[in-house]
Amino acid sequence: MAEPVGGGLKKVLYTLNTVRKMGVGSASKALTSANTCKACGLGMGGLKGGMTNELGEFPSVCNKSVQAQSSDVLPAIPEAIFDHPIDELSTLGALEFNQLGRLGFPIHKAPDSDRFQRIGWDSALALAADRLAATAPERSFFYASGRSSNEAGFLFQLLARLYGTNSVNNCSYYCHQASSVALGNTIGSGTATVELADLGHCDCFLLVGANPASNHPRLIHQLKAIRERGGHVIVINPVKEPGLVRFAVPKHPGSLLRGGDEIASHYLQPKIGTDIALFTALARRLLDNGAIDRAFVAEHCDNAAAYLAALEQADLDALLEECGVSRAALEAVVTAYSRSKAAVFAWGMGLTHHTHGVANIEALSNVALLRGMVGRPGAGLLPLRGHSNVQGIGTIGVKPVLAGSVIRAIERQFNVTLPEAPGMDTMACMEAAHRGDIDAAVLLGGNLFAANPDSRWATSALNHIAFRLSLTTSLNQGHLAGLENREALILPVTARDEEWEPTTQESMFNYVRLSAGGIQRIAEARPESVVLAALAERLLPNCPIDFSAFARHRELRRAIADIVPGMADLKDIEVAKREFHIRNRLHHRPVFQTPTGRARLVQPPPAHRQRPATSTNNLDPEQHGFVLTTVRSEGQFNSIVYEEADSYRQVSHRWSIMINPAALERLGLKAGDRATIRSASGTMADVRVYPIDVGDSDAVAFYPEANVLTSRAVDPDSRTPGFKATAITIEPGDEGRSRTPE
Repeated sequence: MAEPVGGGLKKVLYTLNTVRKMGVGSASKALTSANTCKACGLGMGGLKGGMTNELGEFPSVCNKSVQAQSSDVLPAIPEAIFDHPIDELSTLGALEFNQLGRLGFPIHKAPDSDRFQRIGWDSALALAADRLAATAPERSFFYASGRSSNEAGFLFQLLARLYGTNSVNNCSYYCHQASSVALGNTIGSGTATVELADLGHCDCFLLVGANPASNHPRLIHQLKAIRERGGHVIVINPVKEPGLVRFAVPKHPGSLLRGGDEIASHYLQPKIGTDIALFTALARRLLDNGAIDRAFVAEHCDNAAAYLAALEQADLDALLEECGVSRAALEAVVTAYSRSKAAVFAWGMGLTHHTHGVANIEALSNVALLRGMVGRPGAGLLPLRGHSNVQGIGTIGVKPVLAGSVIRAIERQFNVTLPEAPGMDTMACMEAAHRGDIDAAVLLGGNLFAANPDSRWATSALNHIAFRLSLTTSLNQGHLAGLENREALILPVTARDEEWEPTTQESMFNYVRLSAGGIQRIAEARPESVVLAALAERLLPNCPIDFSAFARHRELRRAIADIVPGMADLKDIEVAKREFHIRNRLHHRPVFQTPTGRARLVQPPPAHRQRPATSTNNLDPEQHGFVLTTVRSEGQFNSIVYEEADSYRQVSHRWSIMINPAALERLGLKAGDRATIRSASGTMADVRVYPIDVGDSDAVAFYPEANVLTSRAVDPDSRTPGFKATAITIEPGDEGRSRTPE
């Protein structure tokens, strides 16, 4: 059987079929309108048009863009659906929820009811204000996804703080918070140091712990171009992902005809959870080979002497044994990187989703800094953001801790006093809920349930919250989880291209775009800012802020421009029609926003502490031990599922686990057989087992289904859970058990 290839004609046909289902007229309007793409943070759209990226390249579109639009153009969920009790609706899977349609009107579940009922907007807003007014602010939290606009996000966090809580979070605490913390420690700023144009000038791209073939498909076009001009693409990933080996780029007919082009020039597969060992080994070989830029290190890096001294003492053989990478494979990568003139380092949640995620990224930053690859054109650090405005939501303050200067600016601007009590991060909010210390939660988009590890525990935590207010375009499993004897109110909001006024979003390259909005699909849906302003008027009647003015996005942008550092150009973006990079973010010169103005080399903790021990996980010692990582499928975006099968990994069902073919044989299993998977947190029963190219003791399963196995252990610095390294056992042949997680 031929090896699978990423992209290709099948993806073209899939996209065309999706467009057909949407209706060519609806799809064309959605994809070509002057609105920012709703999918990944790579960014496209805005003033230049829906299928144009920030370099002006057209067409810049992918199947993820089309999938996102396909959900938004669905009709409203029929009111008769809500005649079914919540227990019945909860049996729907993620794919079935996505196919239900849009939420067309406000719905309410009373504490003593077993189902949702339609409610009018005025009654819904009054109810929400009453419930929040009756709740002590310290017994509440606010949570946002990366779907919302900068304008709505700013108003959301302002409402929360004026209400009285700093427990304001966005979904990055469960994805890229480790990147923000690590980059803050190493270079003084927590976002990408490069712009999209830099990718056109680099000759080496190191892609670590990410699968853009599925999650950021338009990035593959950039990687293909690097290979075409003689550069290297170095992939570091425990799983051999077909789309990173070869990819047939749909916008290049020649690539389709050839059956795809090579993407990775080098592919390293470390054992899950051993990235620090690999990066330390790589750094050690740079030192041995004299490939370090000592002038750059001496002039621009703190802690260099201590770090290099420790590096000299590193045991290379022990490091290679720990990560499972051969010396020959490492040397090939060291040689390619040593010869590069400009290298970009990009990573995803394969690095951040660990209890040592911050240390992972600090160790990778060391490798970049040792050769002076931060602070020059065509080189730098690039966290691959998964949602289209998750970076912007953080920029404008949806986070529990604001800089002192921002707090003072808000207080000065609005003549208010913000709460001083520390805000809780996302996991701390969930832990407080589980203890019974949270009475109300306000959720702006997203799927907080699916975002959490340990699904049984997450359900229990949500079930301790007396009142949940959600603003969303569509329903998902998270809206129904944990509602036993609890109250919930869900309000329908407009999608990005349906906004009544223009909004803005920020790409992973720190580039702010303007989205025109203007399409009407769901009659009763309202913009998030309009809903939040109306709620604030009712909840905070004595506040000196005129919230009715903040229903207008221009007023919100003026406030953001005056308050948030680097965002001054936002004030007149609608009039000037000039999109922009946020000031002081790009690093084309070696000037760092640290107290010393220098970057910092960080000594990592001992590598042997990183990977969980499969033999000491308190599970059945007779079973073979594995370390599990969770991944998204090809037919998925974040927690939204568009297809049950994963065509790239040749897996037909999401209730599956994938292991090395030799391990499959050792367990006496063949592809498609069933097994039970156990961890210290939970069990997946009656799971299909498939082969995949991964380490002999590693395993792969889909998120969020496998969340029932993952633990609540978090990185002490970022507070991000360790989704990507869970000790499990696999028990073959248990076909009689239910598919329902225990």
